[in-house]
Amino acid sequence: MRGYWGRSPPLEDNVLRLILNILWIVFGGLLLALQYWLGGLLLCLTIIGIPFGLQIIKLGSFALLPFGKELVEEPTEGLGGCLRLVLNVIWLLTFGLSLAITHLTAAIATAVTIIGIPFALQHLKMVPLALLPFGQSWREI
Repeated sequence: MRGYWGRSPPLEDNVLRLILNILWIVFGGLLLALQYWLGGLLLCLTIIGIPFGLQIIKLGSFALLPFGKELVEEPTEGLGGCLRLVLNVIWLLTFGLSLAITHLTAAIATAVTIIGIPFALQHLKMVPLALLPFGQSWREI
């Protein structure tokens, strides 16, 4: 876990991330991740659904412990960019828009209180991954 220009984050940041991740799990993060994983496994039962199922499983892994993670763009080479575009368009038309609207709605609902603002920011962080997951990944910060 590197941050702050290559240095390890201070202990206070790690403790705060741990506390926020525990609160996230208790107040719905575990249920959210389990739903994503179950949907991903169901999609993986079909050959055509495997790429989409893997993206939903990736989204569930991000949704389990979102504090201390950031989205990164994966590099493309050759035909990877065209395939990524096609899969992202299919994803957007089938799953992506509804997932993004769900996370936006959850962000608005949790941002009503001051305590919910960090959770709203995590839902907003999931919107780009929910919209166009192919070619995006997450990493620890």
